Amino acid sequence: MGDEPGKMPAMRFAALTLLALSSVAAQAQLYRWTDSTGRTHMTDTPPPADAKGVQKRASSAPAPQSAGEPFALRQAMKDYPVTLYTLPSCDGCTQARKLLNTRGIPFAEKTVESEEQLKKATGATGVPAMLVGSDIVTGYEEGAYNRSLDAAGYPRAGLLKPRNQQAPAAPKAEAPAAQAPAAQATSPAAPRGRYATPQ
Repeated sequence: MGDEPGKMPAMRFAALTLLALSSVAAQAQLYRWTDSTGRTHMTDTPPPADAKGVQKRASSAPAPQSAGEPFALRQAMKDYPVTLYTLPSCDGCTQARKLLNTRGIPFAEKTVESEEQLKKATGATGVPAMLVGSDIVTGYEEGAYNRSLDAAGYPRAGLLKPRNQQAPAAPKAEAPAAQAPAAQATSPAAPRGRYATPQ
């Protein structure tokens, strides 16, 4: 009987350890999806049945990053993920990216190709557009960005290690290559048609 009380705390400790490890593994599974209005969400729970463009991140990827991150940052990332919509050559976009990197805030960046694409994704008509959860900040104004991030619970400037996230590659690089063969194909066809008519 003297041994059993000693075993109980050890068993409880083992059970709590397993529970903690399983909850960390569950939190490491992230889903990125788009709702019916075109807004992008990032959650640790499976998206609804009508979600579009569902992407599931590998459970091993976020775990090392979150291990040393403060609780406030992890909570803000879960409840209010940050997405920055930009254009390739845009001074405000560069400044917005720099602010997020300086504050050490993890964010997703999406390069838009048109105003229509941006409006569909965020409801905004100008870049940069920062989406913090469902809060949209259009254009770049340092105070507005900081207020939105503070309200979402992200740690204030100077509390996190700065990041160095670079701009994504411009998606327009492939468009001219795809159009060039079409132009060449129509160009030779026109002379053949003209020469064929007199015969």
